[in-house]
Amino acid sequence: MATTLDRLKILINSSTPIVVMETVEEPRAISLVRNACSELQLAMFEWSIADGLTRSGSGGGPLTSPSSIQARVEQMGNWGSHSSISPPADASAAGAKTAVYNSREPVQALANMESMTLEAVFVLKDFHRHMSDPVVIRRLRDVGQKFSANRRTLILTAPSIEMPPELVSLVEYLELQLPDPLRLRQIIEETFKRLSNIYTLQLKADAAAVDAMAANLRGLTEEEAERAVSQALVARYSLCAEMITDILQAKKELLRRSGMLEFVDSSENLGDVGGLENLKKWLAQRRGAWEGGGQSFGLEPPKGVIILGVQGCGKSMCARAIAGEWKLPLVKFDTAAIFDKYIGETEKRIRKVFDVAQGLAPCILWIDELEKVFAGSGPDSASVDAGVSSRLLASFLGWMQERKAPVFVAATCNNVSALPPELIRKGRFDELFFVDLPEERERKEIIAIHLRRKKRDPAEFDLQHIASAASGYSGAEIEAAVQTALFAAYSGNQQLTTRHLIEALQATVPLSITRAEEIEALRLWAKTRAVPASGFSARAS
Repeated sequence: MATTLDRLKILINSSTPIVVMETVEEPRAISLVRNACSELQLAMFEWSIADGLTRSGSGGGPLTSPSSIQARVEQMGNWGSHSSISPPADASAAGAKTAVYNSREPVQALANMESMTLEAVFVLKDFHRHMSDPVVIRRLRDVGQKFSANRRTLILTAPSIEMPPELVSLVEYLELQLPDPLRLRQIIEETFKRLSNIYTLQLKADAAAVDAMAANLRGLTEEEAERAVSQALVARYSLCAEMITDILQAKKELLRRSGMLEFVDSSENLGDVGGLENLKKWLAQRRGAWEGGGQSFGLEPPKGVIILGVQGCGKSMCARAIAGEWKLPLVKFDTAAIFDKYIGETEKRIRKVFDVAQGLAPCILWIDELEKVFAGSGPDSASVDAGVSSRLLASFLGWMQERKAPVFVAATCNNVSALPPELIRKGRFDELFFVDLPEERERKEIIAIHLRRKKRDPAEFDLQHIASAASGYSGAEIEAAVQTALFAAYSGNQQLTTRHLIEALQATVPLSITRAEEIEALRLWAKTRAVPASGFSARAS
């Protein structure tokens, strides 16, 4: 598989005029370009609004002679690492940079590049700030068209770039991949060595602990990984096993600040979920399928599951319990955070979510209320949101179909009529389960679970009587009734009894009455289209 460096060299050698690198890791991008230019024996220039156009690695004061641009460039080229000519004495001045004369303004800098005949790569930093200027766009187009005839390339680096339509045909995108486990271990070792020159650090961790740290860094960029390791090292003044937890906490905070994925602590397991035997059996059969034994047996990692059903019946809890049962990290997809007011930005955000999720693999990606993500993806979406939802759906479907990384998608849904049909066909999700209101045996399990959570012995209560009184209640409504009964017992200075629970249930109007028509319609839809999550068919009670 070609590396990012190999891909960049191919783009340069094939005379790609403009390459866009959307990344917050500017130093890493610059280092990558330098490596490519070194291997291809090409000159490299960097431009910024602060410094103008400079030869990468060169020093000295501003170039004011010779008079022609090309002569100045050749003079700068003679100072390169492959030349035996020494730079002028003042070129070694600390902190100084050699800039091409009159190259600070974007339009003039592009004009200077266009007049050069030297084969080179030009890196333009933060150029997205100038892409609203029609003169800049016109000049950029002229330079791109001229560069496509020989081995010269412009590379634009910025966190995000909105590309005007005039330039689309000239542009190729290059994505910086997230670091793999080997690179993450290198980052840990490099950061320890660097900080050891500043602080007195002890080496206490063995190879297994370093591997665990690297595993907890998955899904972060190189800069983010280095920052998390640095903070943990400085806090502990040693490379030790305790850093495993420190790094995980740092990663959770970094992902939270990204605004698109949130790490969720999952202490539940499927034993904390009452009923749903079919769903539990299905999940148990697929546990560990992504590991080496499953792969050699011919298994493919499970793609995911949609849990459809009545509100308050434990769909979200099931998603959390899957992660706890399988002992995998759980990340929650933030639906609102991916939508952006700028055209094209939403699609970029969803791709970033996919990249981070794959970097965390194996993991569980939890999408709560799936129908809200693709609410506007119908045939009229172009008139509603300029087609953003449709493009978002296409990106998601393509990723679900083609991805190889073991990312299990646990999606919940309340309104199945809002889901596009192509989303629920086989090949995207492995199965669609329907969670109905719990029947009597399941209600007894749910009541017992909630009583144990409140440090009560279920054997001291008449579970059969309580379960009968809770007919038509969802799991969330039963939990709320237990809480209400506890308040009533506490305020009366009494121990919690069966009577308190019965009275709390009788004081509640369940969803099965207030939304009876909707629930019945959902049952009818699921009867022939979904697998019952419980070992019981939908009932008419």
